[in-house]
Amino acid sequence: MYTVLVCDDDLAILDSLQIYLELEGYQVLRAENGRQAIAQVEAHTVHCAILDIMMPGLDGLQATLRLREKNNIPIILLSAKSEDTDKITGLSFGADDYVTKPFNPLELMARVKSQIRRYTALGAMEQKEGVITTGGLSLDTLAKTLSLDGEPVRLTATEYGIVSVLMENLGRVLSTAQIYEAVWNEPAYAAEKTVTVHIRRIREKIEINPKDPKYLKVVWGIGYKMEKY
Repeated sequence: MYTVLVCDDDLAILDSLQIYLELEGYQVLRAENGRQAIAQVEAHTVHCAILDIMMPGLDGLQATLRLREKNNIPIILLSAKSEDTDKITGLSFGADDYVTKPFNPLELMARVKSQIRRYTALGAMEQKEGVITTGGLSLDTLAKTLSLDGEPVRLTATEYGIVSVLMENLGRVLSTAQIYEAVWNEPAYAAEKTVTVHIRRIREKIEINPKDPKYLKVVWGIGYKMEKY
């Protein structure tokens, strides 16, 4: 049984999400602010977190930052703000997905399933035996880890999925739609900005100079590729 943390200061939303999640077979943990959410993750094994952004005390964005210091569980942010800039901000803080209120509970359940599937087994992505290397980057497809010059690189499940897709296709240019469909395992609707935000975060972790990347390169007008060395 997988465990999902739901954090919102609106008790009606907490009650509703708990009902839907339990009907899907998940164990549910509840929190009413960011500090409670962090405490729940520290005390229990959590496979996915749903965090509202606007909460008193520690909000969802700050809670996401804190969680990302030690944990790579999937995080879905909830917000009444639907502008692209708001979504990009949420993803930049380390979230894996962003859902605007009011939302369709069934759609949210589908997104939870997708995130947990990717977190636990990376969905339908093909896994290859052994280790893939390019330069100082080394991807262990069995342990699902990435290292740079022998040092571990801490990635979220989504970031690992993107790196894995690109490294399994070294030197090949993949469009943002191809990357999105392979990692998110769903049709690529408005995928470009979502992929771009995650690419930027990955570069910050693996590149000496993210503005002049050695490994993860953009091919303007086409997509991205992991350089082969």
